[in-house]
Amino acid sequence: MKIPGIKGFDEAAFQKYFKNTSWLMFGKMLSMVVGFMIARYLGPASFGDLSFADALTAIVAAVGTLGLDSFIIREIIKEPHKKNEILGTSLAMRMGVNLVLIPISIGLYVIFHQFSEKPGAPLTMIVALLSLATFFKSFNVIDSYFQSQVQAKYVVKIQNISVILSAVVKLLLLWFNMPLIYFAAAITFDALMLAVGLIWMYHKRGFYMRLWTFNFSRAKSLLKLSFPLILSAVMVSIYMKIDQVMLKSVGSAEVGIYSAAAKISEAWYFIPLAIVTSVFPAIINARQTDLERYQKRLKNLYDLLIFMSLPVAIVISFFGNEIIHLIYDNRFEGAGTMLSIHIWSGIFVFLGVASSQYLLAEGYTKISFQRTAFGAVINILLNLWLIPLYGGVGASIATLIACIVSTFYILFIAKTRQQGIMMLKSLFLISALQKIKSH
Repeated sequence: MKIPGIKGFDEAAFQKYFKNTSWLMFGKMLSMVVGFMIARYLGPASFGDLSFADALTAIVAAVGTLGLDSFIIREIIKEPHKKNEILGTSLAMRMGVNLVLIPISIGLYVIFHQFSEKPGAPLTMIVALLSLATFFKSFNVIDSYFQSQVQAKYVVKIQNISVILSAVVKLLLLWFNMPLIYFAAAITFDALMLAVGLIWMYHKRGFYMRLWTFNFSRAKSLLKLSFPLILSAVMVSIYMKIDQVMLKSVGSAEVGIYSAAAKISEAWYFIPLAIVTSVFPAIINARQTDLERYQKRLKNLYDLLIFMSLPVAIVISFFGNEIIHLIYDNRFEGAGTMLSIHIWSGIFVFLGVASSQYLLAEGYTKISFQRTAFGAVINILLNLWLIPLYGGVGASIATLIACIVSTFYILFIAKTRQQGIMMLKSLFLISALQKIKSH
């Protein structure tokens, strides 16, 4: 088996990759199906409240990761004998920051609630619960440890057990017709389960958290390294979530309708990440040995992602209403139009994921941050203009334009312009037509 247009990516490599990730994909699919069921049960207003609270806390929680994940892995590999100090310091930093972020999230919501045109019922407790969920995610430092040891399979097992238990809990909530607050509590319970599972697995492997220590000098060193990534993480969160926060001024129902459409549109965003992660080692290898082959493989990767995403965008554009009715019955009227627009963002998300890896390979991390920040600013400005006029449809248009601008920001930078032109050729099928013509 060969992947179309990607020479050098053979069956053995992909069998190995998908064997390691198939359970993870199963977990994502299960979560997605249960998520659709919850949205359908809650209806536009309640689902809008939950989506708004989730988006608000996600933006604030981006600070709480402290951008440490990659640095924890790097530091443990570099100094394995300092593992307990690195993990203990990282956990203490995250827990401390995430504790502070809980009242900050609540305070931001209270301020927003006071100035919102259509505030609806107060969501203070829901925001508090979802903020607490981010506190439990502090224990993801254990995930970073297993990654540093190339033992991610243990984390995948815990994640899938958590996903299955979470699905059971949420299905029971649906069965007993529980109110919104219970679904917010279930999200917090998910984070708690994962944290407990990671701690259990760490101890099961023969290690002990009681040996972890905190070192102030290590904390300063880690923070100095990761500070640029904190700002980058916040920009990514704003870029992805700000539309749902800003739509709240129109009303909870509009947030719910838009979120229902976005949930379908974004359901398969993990696929390009899986593909790019699997093929990029071969691309990086080509960069070190043959620059011409390196560029060719990048072009083939862009072609493949367009080949996957463009037909989906076209089909869903025509059948957006039917898909919304099939999944949500008739509870989210108006979501079909939003879906038909929002689905086109996926094309540029796919290209963005691949080109981000290119920027990383070339060491252009500053450009990567700049384009994310530029996309976030464009998204906010367009939402300020379009949401009052068109509601969720305006937010969908803003998201699409922001994705286009962010992805092709590299056209404005001289040293990355050629890569942007390569993506444009794939987007307009010029590369594909040249291949057909050459055959």
